[in-house]
Amino acid sequence: MELLKKWLGHPEDIYHLLRFKMGGYRAVMPRLDPDSLAPGLRACYRYLNQTSRSFAAVIQALDGELRHAVCIFYLVLRALDTVEDDMTISLDIKVPMLHEFHSYLYQPEWKYMESKEKDRQVLEDFPTISSEFRNLAKVYQDVISDICHKMGVGMAEFLEKKVDSQHEWDKYCHYVAGLVGIGLSRLFSASELEDPIIGQDTELANSMGLFLQKTNIIRDYLEDQLEGREFWPREVWSRYAKKLSDLAKPENIDMAVQCLNELITNALHHVPDVLTYLSRLKNQSVFNFCAIPQVMAIATLAACYNNKQVFRGVVKIRKGQAVTLMMDATNIQAVKAIMYQYVEEIYQKIPSTDPSSNKTQQIIASIRAMSLPSGPMASRHHYSPIYLSCAMLLAALSWQYLSTVSKAAEEYVQTGEN
Repeated sequence: MELLKKWLGHPEDIYHLLRFKMGGYRAVMPRLDPDSLAPGLRACYRYLNQTSRSFAAVIQALDGELRHAVCIFYLVLRALDTVEDDMTISLDIKVPMLHEFHSYLYQPEWKYMESKEKDRQVLEDFPTISSEFRNLAKVYQDVISDICHKMGVGMAEFLEKKVDSQHEWDKYCHYVAGLVGIGLSRLFSASELEDPIIGQDTELANSMGLFLQKTNIIRDYLEDQLEGREFWPREVWSRYAKKLSDLAKPENIDMAVQCLNELITNALHHVPDVLTYLSRLKNQSVFNFCAIPQVMAIATLAACYNNKQVFRGVVKIRKGQAVTLMMDATNIQAVKAIMYQYVEEIYQKIPSTDPSSNKTQQIIASIRAMSLPSGPMASRHHYSPIYLSCAMLLAALSWQYLSTVSKAAEEYVQTGEN
């Protein structure tokens, strides 16, 4: 019944969940027929679904040969990340592996059978992945190999190094996410679905990755603490607590929220770059692929801002809300309207006593200037009383059915994955 109460509070979610289930998903996530693929590629898409069903869906919606290039790119980086995450691999083995991982793409027999990680299948059957990598056009191979090399070096640098300054936070996020944005952008341009400037403007592409990664790091504070990981920059949190773990203590909650708000303000500085990047895209499948995670991120930051729950549990956006964002974020004006909506939500929650309040207001003013809503999207949340009444009745009659339906959207509630 808790789910029913949530939907009665947001009846528009029901409409979008039904719209998604009744075929609306095909507009943003058309499915790929696995039987049409050669065995090697079929295995790669199976691994893609096993390691990240959400990314699998949006990758399969990409047009033409770009789809396979991005699939292989994802699996190669997933294999690299699996090595980095595996705490059973000693540093004297792990560091050289990270540095040399890009070279394994050209070694047909290379695989690693000792991993204990949940995604170890991408290492155990790396010969299949590397074979499909070598089947790609050279222009794609060069991008994937180069990014893999740079990311491996960056991961090795931060293995025994904590994130101290905000500069180092940006550097860490660049290695694990900014480089992904840069690599994807170069693949988009290489496919000729997008103009060369998309791949050439690495600053904007880097911001795309940093916005997603910082959102994940901010949201996942408690989970990372429980698993012994620390990604919040010491330069920021040390102004609010002696130890990062102290922010989770009830007696420190006010200072913890102020620290949280400062980091969210930092992340919001990437939004203007995000909007500029998205405004340059021409291909619909590429736009959907890029825009959906970004609108999920701004919605997540709005949910986290000034929210004590970040230090007590998991903060997620609603499933119906996630589906609404997926269905709506298909053009730049819609994305601007979404950004405007959520920065306004943050603005309304800014405490006058918050140390970062002036900076938060300033960056929100900049985002507002770039994303002033116009046209029908400006009133995207105005529904007639008759519609709302029907939606609420529908919720009461079919909430159990919809709880099953909405599982398709749950994969998209998380802003992103490593």
